Amino acid sequence: MVKTEAITGKYMYLTVQGVEYRVYFEENGKGIPLVCQHTAGCDGRQWRHLFNDKDITSKYRVIAFDLPYHGKSLPPESVEWWTQEYKLTKKFMLDFHTEFCRALELVGPVYIGCSMGGSLAPDLALERPNLYKAVIGIESGMGVGQAMSAAMQPMLHMLNHPRISNEFKAASMTSLMAPTSPEKYRRETIWVYSSNAPSVFEGDLYYYITDHDMNDGSAKKIDTSRVGVYMLTGEYDASNTTEDSRKLAEQIKGAKYSPMKELGHFGMTENFQLLKKHLMPMLDEIASKRK
Repeated sequence: MVKTEAITGKYMYLTVQGVEYRVYFEENGKGIPLVCQHTAGCDGRQWRHLFNDKDITSKYRVIAFDLPYHGKSLPPESVEWWTQEYKLTKKFMLDFHTEFCRALELVGPVYIGCSMGGSLAPDLALERPNLYKAVIGIESGMGVGQAMSAAMQPMLHMLNHPRISNEFKAASMTSLMAPTSPEKYRRETIWVYSSNAPSVFEGDLYYYITDHDMNDGSAKKIDTSRVGVYMLTGEYDASNTTEDSRKLAEQIKGAKYSPMKELGHFGMTENFQLLKKHLMPMLDEIASKRK
């Protein structure tokens, strides 16, 4: 008997901001739609452990996609994309999620995202409060701010420099994980990270480092009576510390935040079982409010 997984995958054609994209997505489970956003420069493979967890898939229809230009979602055929600089913006992220949920006719979906996806959680809650019933941000923060963003630009260009190997990207991601996480999963994390185009990682970080910025106090405008806000952050994450997340959570009245011991930046890949201990109470609470 061949061992298989229940995950199914297919392509959809999605028009966002006037451009048609061929988008790959996977799903498993039944119940409340749970839309998973991958990190910068990566793809939906990061959610494989969550996809196969029966405690979650018994209550949630887990859905994860590869953003255009990522993983199996190739660049659009209608655009001469090779003549343009790839740059991911907050507006595109918001519009993409709006069109994705609309195309699948999702009713009362829940959002979960990590890193760049964690940044998107409060942005969605603020600017698309009717799209998701709740958002869960893993490694969410205020944003680095304009001064730090400007200072980091030379480093971002290194991610797509012909004299810098892909090993640099892998080593950088290794430094953000907990040393106590199982090595096989830390290795898997950097393997997946190393298999996407370097230009995509640099372009994604425009949103993560520049376009996501809540230092202006806008987070205080989020209404958690319309969309629940939950946050989880690993103690070993140097790029978005537990203190960064705490500051954001304090600005959102009604938000729930939990720091995570012995986890780093990539909880869902580096040590899913440990992440699950923090995540399940949030998912159970969200599900209970739907009854």
